[in-house]
Parts: sequence; structure tokens; C-alpha cells
Amino acid sequence: MVLSVLSSVPGYAAVMHLLVVEDDDRLRRLLKRMLEEQRHVVDVAASGQEALDITGDGSGIELVILDVGLPDIDGLAVARSIRRRRLPVTILVLTARDTIDDRVAGLDAGADDYLVKPFAFAELAARVRALGRRNTGAPRAEPALTHGPIRLDEVEHRVWVADRLVDLSPREFSLLECLLRHPGLVLTRDQLLDHAWPLGVAVTPNAVDAYVHYLRGKLGDQAHLIETIRGIGYRLTGDVAA
Repeated sequence: MVLSVLSSVPGYAAVMHLLVVEDDDRLRRLLKRMLEEQRHVVDVAASGQEALDITGDGSGIELVILDVGLPDIDGLAVARSIRRRRLPVTILVLTARDTIDDRVAGLDAGADDYLVKPFAFAELAARVRALGRRNTGAPRAEPALTHGPIRLDEVEHRVWVADRLVDLSPREFSLLECLLRHPGLVLTRDQLLDHAWPLGVAVTPNAVDAYVHYLRGKLGDQAHLIETIRGIGYRLTGDVAA
């Protein structure tokens, strides 16, 4: 797991304390693992009542990722309860409902942001980072990820190789972002799938190989930086071409 490697790196520190409220066991575990890989401290809840119990005063929860379709209490009712208690937390609602009325209802219930299922983890992670910056009032962190001549700007959603602007598809962009965030670490095909494809969408690991091939083609003389680890996945190497 990426987290286990990062945790041993000097200077490693948690970014935010999150609560994931999701009744689907597999998705809940997946979100916990992937958010921990982003250096967050993550608690989980499988029901609305459990979420309300955890978010009591003194919990330290900063952001709640809240599914609407919970088995006991509707997620919007949970959001309204959190707001009535004036708890200092941010709420990001997850839902399969995608009409304008549904979005308005979520925001009126007290949500700070709204994400429709299925979604790519890269988008969820970006929204969590944006909400974290908004809440702290801190100036925006440097949005660029760099490795040798490669520079990826998360805010403008652009990539440069040296001074050349590279046109990447959303999947290629997400794969490169994941590799840039973990230089030198071997990322499995499943990890890359989880990051770049909508969660819950059926897709095979062969899709990763295809899109890495496309990505390498667009990186030109820096394509060799994405190293194939046979039978496992890929790694961003440090061997930068002149």
C-alpha cells in the first residue's frame, strides 16, 4: 500500500481528519484506503446514526464525506442535524441523484459541495483538497506537481513537458497525477484503476496498460520515466532525459 511507504517518510503528516459515511462496505473500505494514501486521517461510519455519534463535540472531524442513501437516516437529514448543532465541519455529499432539484436540496441541507456517483477518485480527492483550503483560509497551495521537465497544474488542468503544452485526456491526466504524487513507488494496476476511473464502474486492468501507452506517446522523449514493473504495474523513475 502507498500509505505504508509514505508513513515512513520523514516529514509525513496528516492533512485533514475525515469521516466517510457510506453503507456500501466495499466502497467505504476503498475510500478509506485511498484517502489515507492522500495522507488524511480517516474514520468511517456505515449509518447516519453512527455518523452523528462520531461527529459529536470534540471529535476533531474536519470534513464529512456523506452518502445520501443511508439505511437508517437520510444523508440530507444527517447534514441538517450537523448544521443545527453548529459543528465546525465541512460536508461533501455523495449521491446517485443528479437532477437540479436534488443538488439544490443537498446544498440547502447544509452541504458545502456535491459529487454525483459514479465518480473518479481523482475528482473526489481534488474536491477534498479544495474544501480543505477553503476552510483553513490558507493561501492556495502550489498546484503544480513536477518531475524533471514534466509539470502538472491541478487547478488549470494542464500539463507541460519542458515548454511544450501536452493535451491529455481526463484518464491520462489522472494517471499522470497519481504517478507524480508517488515518484519512485510501484503502483499496481488496481491502484491506478481506482484513482483514474469512476468508482464502481466495471473496467479491466488492461485499460491501464492502454492509457499508459497513450500517455507515454504524449510525453515524447520523457516517456521512459514511466517504468513498467512486469506483473505488477508502473513506477515513475528518476532517470530524467536531458
